[in-house]
Amino acid sequence: MKTHLALSIFLIALLIQNHNTFLETEAVRTTNGGFITTSGVHFMLNGSPYYANGFNAYWLMVLASDPSQRSKVTAAFQDASSHGLSIARTWAFSDGGVTPLQYSPGSYNEQMFKGLDFVVAEARRFGIKLILSMVNNYENMGGKKQYVNWARSQGQYLTSDDDFFTNPVAKGFYKNHVKTVLNRYNTITGVVYKNDPTIMAWELMNEPRCTSDTSGGTIQAWITEMAAHVKSIDGNHLLEAGLEGFYSENGRQNPGFNVGTDFISNNQIPGIDFATLHSYPDQWLTSYDDQTQLNFLSNWLRTHIYDAQYVLKKPLLLTEFGKSAKDPNFSPYQRDQLYNLVYNNIYLSAKHGGAAAGGLFWQLLAEGMDSFGDGYDVVLSRATSTANIIGQQGRRLYQIRKIFARMRNVQRWKRAKAARRAQWLAWKRGVKPIGN
Repeated sequence: MKTHLALSIFLIALLIQNHNTFLETEAVRTTNGGFITTSGVHFMLNGSPYYANGFNAYWLMVLASDPSQRSKVTAAFQDASSHGLSIARTWAFSDGGVTPLQYSPGSYNEQMFKGLDFVVAEARRFGIKLILSMVNNYENMGGKKQYVNWARSQGQYLTSDDDFFTNPVAKGFYKNHVKTVLNRYNTITGVVYKNDPTIMAWELMNEPRCTSDTSGGTIQAWITEMAAHVKSIDGNHLLEAGLEGFYSENGRQNPGFNVGTDFISNNQIPGIDFATLHSYPDQWLTSYDDQTQLNFLSNWLRTHIYDAQYVLKKPLLLTEFGKSAKDPNFSPYQRDQLYNLVYNNIYLSAKHGGAAAGGLFWQLLAEGMDSFGDGYDVVLSRATSTANIIGQQGRRLYQIRKIFARMRNVQRWKRAKAARRAQWLAWKRGVKPIGN
């Protein structure tokens, strides 16, 4: 009897200790360690659903390529981290031009690549995940136009920038760039990019559009081909297409845009792991007042969250949104209204385990970067009302992550407790009383 009592006390103490250990795991674990994966409509990190607030900073690589400017990159990450931001979206391209990553097809600027190395290393240091975009739809920093021009220089007869999506030479140049970036050896961390969990996902293109084929067939074929190419090189990371969220020409909810993409069919392509959404009602509905723009935004968000959850059955990230200070009669209150609307829709979805996992505002700047301002910029260190709203959202989503992690740990503890009880009962049944 004494033996049984002592054993019972020991097992109870062990269970209590294990229970506390499980519940404290989230607190002691590096919060952003490991590769992000997906499970149904959820991003997953370390076995628990992952929700996160984030930002855009396209300029990180360019500034980091100049050692005298790297302090601004560090300051941006530090400000972001202190405001609960844990995803950054930035460019892994600069094609031709005055600050090239790629001088010409297959010819790279090592100093610029070292700038991107620094960005990845600093993001890792501050616990921030990266989404790296591979090419621009627009002429800024080269884009598809530069690839078409490079193909023309090789004797290709091309009549439109949209030939980027179909011409074998242009596609070959792009595929080579993707392969080069994914296989890049980071000179600071010593980790090849495709093996680095600091990178959350690759983005095929920033805002792909093919207005020469509004049926959607051209973009659909291009995403299918390039998604397979990325996955053939890198099986660790997630992939997204870079879409704005427009539906097909026969679709609903488009604010007057038919750009050859479709939110549903493009995101159903094998290899595309999650859906993305952009939203700029001040650009798309310029002739309408602020309230009408906000009403559109509310419907835009809810429609896409619903479709991501019940049609695509994949996670959704709002990878660009904002309100420009250059808009007529702009006030910080208007921007705060828009941010609150976006964040509340994401939070309500996340709180109920839905598909919306986070929002990335456009764009974050550090102090001393006024020349990069485009009207949408936010400098967190200035402690504006918008910065406070951003910080609050970061805290809310982090709390959701903690709740899910604790629920998972409690479930693990209960399973462990049940297993140990079963073992104890089996042991007890196997012990014969003394004297029999």
